[in-house]
Amino acid sequence: MVVLNKIYTRTGDKGETALSNGERVPKDSLRVEAYGTVDELNATLGLARLHATGALAERIAVIQNDLFDLGADLSRPRMEEDAEAPYPVLRIIDAQVVRLESEIDAMNADLSPLRSFILPGGSALSAHLHLSRTVARRAERAAVTLSAAEGANPAAVKYLNRLSDWLFVAGRVANENGTRDILWVPGASR
Repeated sequence: MVVLNKIYTRTGDKGETALSNGERVPKDSLRVEAYGTVDELNATLGLARLHATGALAERIAVIQNDLFDLGADLSRPRMEEDAEAPYPVLRIIDAQVVRLESEIDAMNADLSPLRSFILPGGSALSAHLHLSRTVARRAERAAVTLSAAEGANPAAVKYLNRLSDWLFVAGRVANENGTRDILWVPGASR
């Protein structure tokens, strides 16, 4: 359980922050950029969830919780030290990726195949899910950059990749199973 009695600490006033293992790094480090973008993604999903109901709202809530786990994962360098940590270390696991894949397949089963790219919109929920999808792609790029430079949990990168797919399909579901999708018409405004 996390206890936050004091919100400001002044420890970051000189442009540094602490990772979950206690190591201090610049606030513009690759690792902070990656988990900060995951935090931004979670905030966009909070907006989407305001428009969601039923199973979709419940799934978004699960994903938001996953994203806190993912942020904790990305904020801890050197996975080889996890066994020696004085507390349980949160890592995204392949089962979470498989769960997203299963949900994508279930949602996609009721959708007509796409014959064109779609434009974000149609409904408020769909538009918010597409915004979240683009932030998920940016978070994935940041995690890939981090992984190449310093190392990161491969399951975390896979999770972000699959999540953007989940958000795309959920955006179609939010558009009355794709019936309100706005199709891209190449060259329509020429």
